[in-house]
Amino acid sequence: MKKILSVAYETPCEEIEYVPFNSDISLLDADLIIFKPDISEFLLSPESTYMGKPSLSDGRSFGLRESADHWRREILDAFTAGKTVIVFLEKLDEVYIATGEKQYSGTGRNRATTRIVTTFNNYASIPISLSPVNSMGTAMVLGKGSDIVKSYWTDFGPLSQYRVRLEGEIKRPIITTKSGNKCVGALITGKQGDHLLLLPYFSFEAETYWRESKKSETGMEWTKGALILARKFLSAIVEIDKALKARDERTPTPDWALASHYVLPREAELQEQALRVESEISRLQEERNRIKERLQAEGVLRNLLFEKGPALEIAILEALRLLGFQANNYKDAESEFDAVFEAPEGRFLGEAEGKDNAQVNIDKMRQLEMNIQEDFARDEVESLAKGVLFGNAFRFTDPVERKAYFTEKCVSAAKRGGIALVRTPDLFYACQYLAASGDADFARRCRKAIFSAEGEAVVFPTAPSAPSVGTSEEEGAAGT
Repeated sequence: MKKILSVAYETPCEEIEYVPFNSDISLLDADLIIFKPDISEFLLSPESTYMGKPSLSDGRSFGLRESADHWRREILDAFTAGKTVIVFLEKLDEVYIATGEKQYSGTGRNRATTRIVTTFNNYASIPISLSPVNSMGTAMVLGKGSDIVKSYWTDFGPLSQYRVRLEGEIKRPIITTKSGNKCVGALITGKQGDHLLLLPYFSFEAETYWRESKKSETGMEWTKGALILARKFLSAIVEIDKALKARDERTPTPDWALASHYVLPREAELQEQALRVESEISRLQEERNRIKERLQAEGVLRNLLFEKGPALEIAILEALRLLGFQANNYKDAESEFDAVFEAPEGRFLGEAEGKDNAQVNIDKMRQLEMNIQEDFARDEVESLAKGVLFGNAFRFTDPVERKAYFTEKCVSAAKRGGIALVRTPDLFYACQYLAASGDADFARRCRKAIFSAEGEAVVFPTAPSAPSVGTSEEEGAAGT
């Protein structure tokens, strides 16, 4: 059985392995590839808009460009390796992404940072120029040279729609609009028997292909009709692949024919060029990996917004150091504390708790109180540390939409013990400003806010906000 990979295109076929758009899997492992240029996962809740289009953050911009570049390389490699790639032509999605460049104006608190953005679209993931234009319809006809898809078209043509017209130079259009003769499907053929088949959009997304199910984790399952149609779909695309391979069947080059005395002059020159390019690609990939490692390290504070466990603890320690504390976790044969930190304001002991969809409850407060006593019992400790409970409640919800972070019992116990309650997203906003400004006075006031909180949520000082103009401007840290 052929190995079929489907990128961003979900089907009910068990024989077709689904691959998300943000995967880094190689397409060379597959015999047949289905591809949908779908970047919708990067457009969920866009941070802002610019010129009427979504404008992505630096992080999402980096991820989108990286995924698109990956698929361009993989599709090209699969294409030149003689694989058949079937692309279902999704609508054109245009966004603004960060270039990584910034411009600065003003000084001090009036200093403004402007992100430089550029347009990007989902068809940048395909290694040929198609010049798609959004246009939707269902009236289509098969053109010259379309015999390769006639069988597929019989079953799936009536279920298909065109979502874009291809305005680029298409040498072999095989499906056109019924009126106007505009290209909406094409076959691209390479010199090595490689094929890129562009088809009008068809998918199994319609509600008629799904039904409710108590057995499924998602609460939904494919209908019987969808499963029957999926068998036809699998058979149809496999037959397309077979027909294309039979049409362009060639004898593989014997090893002896690759000997140096059979190499043509232009071949040798191109081989040298290819080696130089591959060497440069390797160098750039290594540089990209180093940048990704730095990017991951720089983004550790963002874990204050959504993480739990060790990842949240590491982010808290990093944040405390940014505030000017000497901060570390503590572990010996008898005790283990999430955070022990100190500054001129005093010595503190902290515990961290992340909750998926609930408040931080009394259990963690009891653990913190026990830890304070254990810490005080150590010979080298001369006075009780001030307790701090770091809570990341409802961590899968946007911080602006979260409810109270701590239960009433937890707050009551905090008041009794003089414990400071820190909502970790509040800590993030303070550190977001500090990371950009290095404002020592602001850091001191943040430390004082933690020290002063007695059985209540810490209210950090409001961070000055950098002015912004339009959506291409980088916003300052939000206040608490």
